[in-house]
Amino acid sequence: MELPTVNLKTILLVHWLLTTWGCIAFEGPYPWANFTILALGVWAVAQRDSIDAISLFLGGLAATIFLDIVHISIFYQRTSFSDTERFGAGMAILSLLLKPLSCCFVYHMYRERGGFLGPSQERSDYQTIDSPEAPADPFGGSESRGHAPQGY
Repeated sequence: MELPTVNLKTILLVHWLLTTWGCIAFEGPYPWANFTILALGVWAVAQRDSIDAISLFLGGLAATIFLDIVHISIFYQRTSFSDTERFGAGMAILSLLLKPLSCCFVYHMYRERGGFLGPSQERSDYQTIDSPEAPADPFGGSESRGHAPQGY
């Protein structure tokens, strides 16, 4: 099954809006956890090629699913909420319900960036600094293959 294309910025905007409204009803650890993860999402947008940024955002989204369940179940008050607080609690619950779907989309983006031996893990002409093996031909890059050496 192919997932529809969803932009990471759209995911961040939706969760930011729902988290902001959720803060009407819940305070303390709820905003801290959710806004911290949204900051990791902003980092993932800024660093488009970073596997670390997207993987931390994905892990944080998964962790906030558990944290939101605990926080909402402990601090949800059925009788003493005003209409505004009930709206905020509903938005926090909607955010919680959308997070597994967001995790699926972010996981797809993680795979596109090269997570779990994806496309960016392919072998290239460049050698990393921490690689123990020496290059076979240190002066033969991809641009010099098939060409005669140039004299100066």
